[in-house]
Amino acid sequence: MRNKAAKSAVRTSVKKFITLVQKKDPESEVALKDMIKKIDTASRKGIIKKNAAARKKSRMQRFYNNSAKAAQ
Repeated sequence: MRNKAAKSAVRTSVKKFITLVQKKDPESEVALKDMIKKIDTASRKGIIKKNAAARKKSRMQRFYNNSAKAAQ
C-alpha cells in the first residue's frame, strides 16, 4: 500500500505541474521542484526504477524549459 501511495503522489504532482505550466503560473517552478523531490524519493525507496525517475525528470524539465522559451 505504501508503494501505491508514493506512485499516486508522483502522478498527482506531475499533473499539478503540467496544469500550472500550461496556465503560465509563476508557481510552476515551485511545483517542478516539488515534483522532482517526490520522484527522487520514490526512486530512492525502490518504488520506481532509477532510469525511469531520470527519464520523468528529464521530460518534465524539458517541458518546462520549452514552455518558458515559448512565453518569451
